[in-house]
Amino acid sequence: MPFARPVRPAAVLLTGALLLTGCGGSSDSSAGSAATGKSAGYPVTLDNCGQKVRVAAPPQRAVSLNQGTTEIMLSLGLADRMVGTATWTDPVAKGLEKENAKVRRLADNAPSFEKVLDTEPDFVAASFASTLGKGGVATREQFEKLGVPAYLSPSDCVGKDNSGDGDGSRTEPLTMDAVYGEVTDLARIFGVEERGEKLVADLRARVKKAASGLDAKDVTLLYWFANSQSPYLAGCCGAPGAITRELGAENAFDDTHEEWPQVNWETIADRDPDVLVIGDLSRKQQTAETAARKIEFLESDPVTKNMTAVREKRYVLLSGQAMNPTIRTVEGVEKVAAALRQFGLAG
Repeated sequence: MPFARPVRPAAVLLTGALLLTGCGGSSDSSAGSAATGKSAGYPVTLDNCGQKVRVAAPPQRAVSLNQGTTEIMLSLGLADRMVGTATWTDPVAKGLEKENAKVRRLADNAPSFEKVLDTEPDFVAASFASTLGKGGVATREQFEKLGVPAYLSPSDCVGKDNSGDGDGSRTEPLTMDAVYGEVTDLARIFGVEERGEKLVADLRARVKKAASGLDAKDVTLLYWFANSQSPYLAGCCGAPGAITRELGAENAFDDTHEEWPQVNWETIADRDPDVLVIGDLSRKQQTAETAARKIEFLESDPVTKNMTAVREKRYVLLSGQAMNPTIRTVEGVEKVAAALRQFGLAG
C-alpha cells in the first residue's frame, strides 16, 4: 500500500464542518435524524478488532476502502449512502452493477487519506488491516481523531496476527461465520438489520446447497492467487481454507498458517495437488494476474507442466474476492464444488 500523502488543511477543516453539520444538504428524514443524532436505536457501539466503534447515527456519507466491504454495502442496498469506494481486484459482483455505478470510485488501488477526507465521510470501512494501518490509507486513530468511525472486517483480525511482514498468519481457522458477522455488523451500523438477516440467510443457503451430498475427502486443492516467479498460495486457514473445509477436501498447504505464503514451484510440484484453484484478477500489480496468464505459465514451465492437475486441465477459476474472506467466498464454495463434480472427484 502506498503511504498517504499529507492532508491539506482545507480537507481537515471541511471534515470538521461535516462532523458539526451531520450530512449537510440531504433532505430525507433519515439524514435529518442523523444530523440531530436522535435516530432510534443510536448510538450503536461495537467491539471491533480490539477497538470500540461508536456510530452516533445511520451513516449517510460512507466510504468503503476495499472491494469486499463495498460489495456488502451494495448488497444491503446502501449505494445512496456511499460517497466513495477504492481498492478493487475484480469487476463488481454480478447483480450489483447498477448500484455500483452510483458510487464514485476514488481509486482502483488505495486512495490517499486526503482524497478520502475530500468526500466528507461520516463512516469508513475496510476489509484489511493493511488498509486501515500504517502504510495504508490511514490508521483508524487518524480517522477517529476527526470524528469519523472506522470499521475493520473481523475476518482480518479475529484469530489472525498481522504484526509481521506479508499478509499475516492465522492462529485460528477462518469460518464463514466471520463473514456473516461482518454483514450483520454493517447492517446494524446502517440501521438495516432486516436486510442483513436476509442476506446472511441467502448466503448460508447457497453454501449448504453447494456442499450438499459432496464427498471430497480424498481431493487435494491448491489455491494460487498471483505471481508466477514466487507464487502466493493459500495457507491452511484463510478464505480458501474455509472453502476447502465446507467441501470436506484438503488444502495442499494445510501445514502453513501464513495467509498467502510464497512457495517455490518445485515444492508445489512435489505435492502434486488434484485440482488447481486459480485467481482470475483484473488488477495489474503482480505477474500472472489473470487466469489465462497463469494457465499459460503452468502448461509451459518444465517444473509445472507435468503436474497431474495441469495434465488433466483441472482448473477452477475464481475472482480475487472469492479467494479473500468476503461474501464472494460463497461464490468460491459454489464454483469449486461444481468443478469437483464436473471432474468426477465429488465421490
